Amino acid sequence: MGSRYGLAIRSANAGDADGIAELMRSAGVSIDSRGLASRLRAIADQSGAVLLALEWGPPSGVIALNWAWELAAEAKIASVTMLLVDPEQRRKGVARLLLKAAAQIARSSDCHDLRLTAPIQAEHLQAFCLATGFTELGPSLVRPLRRRA
Repeated sequence: MGSRYGLAIRSANAGDADGIAELMRSAGVSIDSRGLASRLRAIADQSGAVLLALEWGPPSGVIALNWAWELAAEAKIASVTMLLVDPEQRRKGVARLLLKAAAQIARSSDCHDLRLTAPIQAEHLQAFCLATGFTELGPSLVRPLRRRA
């Protein structure tokens, strides 16, 4: 996709599952890389994209997004479902580059808005979003569709 200062941004594929899983573990998210590989394939086959920021070795960051129509919207809306940067790579512009690349993909998919839901306790993520052009739209709520064991 592009590079800047030795940092390349490219689409993720199933072969990147181990590196992404390690990046997620560094952020406290435990995940099985085998299941992640199948999700990466599914996202690529449907309305979405996963992008990696790479310098040397494991990924420095990842952004995942998908897009869909909403009844009240005039155009599709892209939603960032994950934005994660390796703790040692933060404050180096990695998240901004990932966000810029994701916005380009969303625009080319005819989306007019980019949505990112930041948890209230993630104040640093909220501050980053506000600094990069997002505006507050209100809280999101989630409800499981199946009973969990």
